[in-house]
Amino acid sequence: MRILSGIQPSGTMHIGNYLGAVKQWVDSQSPEAFYCVVDLHALTLEIEPSVLREQTTDCVASLLAAGLDPEICTLFIQSHVPYHARLSWLLECVSSYGELSRMTQFKEKAERQEGYRVGLLTYPVLMAADILLYSAALVPVGEDQRQHLELTRNIAERFNNRYGEIFAIPEGVQPPAAARVMDLQEPTRKMSKSISSPLGSIYLLDEPADIEKKIKKAVTDTENEVRFDWETKPGLSNLLEIFSSFEGSAPELIASRYTRYGDLKNDLAALVIEVLTPIAKRYRELRSDPVSLRTIVYQGAEKATEVAAPVYYRAADAMGLVQ
Repeated sequence: MRILSGIQPSGTMHIGNYLGAVKQWVDSQSPEAFYCVVDLHALTLEIEPSVLREQTTDCVASLLAAGLDPEICTLFIQSHVPYHARLSWLLECVSSYGELSRMTQFKEKAERQEGYRVGLLTYPVLMAADILLYSAALVPVGEDQRQHLELTRNIAERFNNRYGEIFAIPEGVQPPAAARVMDLQEPTRKMSKSISSPLGSIYLLDEPADIEKKIKKAVTDTENEVRFDWETKPGLSNLLEIFSSFEGSAPELIASRYTRYGDLKNDLAALVIEVLTPIAKRYRELRSDPVSLRTIVYQGAEKATEVAAPVYYRAADAMGLVQ
């Protein structure tokens, strides 16, 4: 069953990105899995061209280093397949300003920006194009993307009603339980690339000494009891959640093995270093060979185009565009 997922190239990945999405992509990759770096979506915010190019390449290298195999799945850069933008325009012409302006994420982001870009309003339609081009039957969505998937379904049904059965109507599925990775210094806030303190996030490319330092300095509490309790022990529970996601054991079981916070932190640091060190090593190897990286994403774009182009042309023909 075909699946499509995308990730924005918004800087060095941290373990929240890895545990929350990328690790699950790696575990579930198949010939029917299409994964893309959505560089067009990144244009909704101000970003220097050189930075976007660098971050897009970094993102591709990080996904490969984390375990995506282009011999098994299809990995590509969104803008390399022009049918994403072309179908987005067709879908915009069957969408309304009202439904787009009601999107929760648009309202929240528009409030924080003066003179926001039109793309901030219309990018959910591009997201709909991303999904519909690949006739994805199942779309893993977190709570923050459910509204966008519902918009995708509405647009597809409206298009089909007007122009014939062109698009498969995707179903949203809850992704496998992912770690709730919070900031190590402010455990009531999600780990973030942009607003985290220097010690708050662990990045995939961090040096072992930095990983150890960040975990040892992670906020806990003044008690001594090691237990998994988000309500009264958010800092410690965050560490146990991270431990659980890397090891595979339940956080409650991990908590039962320790009586001292320091011992838990030492073992967690060793585990994270053990997992991330080969990823960082592989990333550096990939980044030192830009020709191979470009070959991988170009071949991925060719495979994606074979699937996307026929869908686009059926939609364009149905709307009356001369082929």
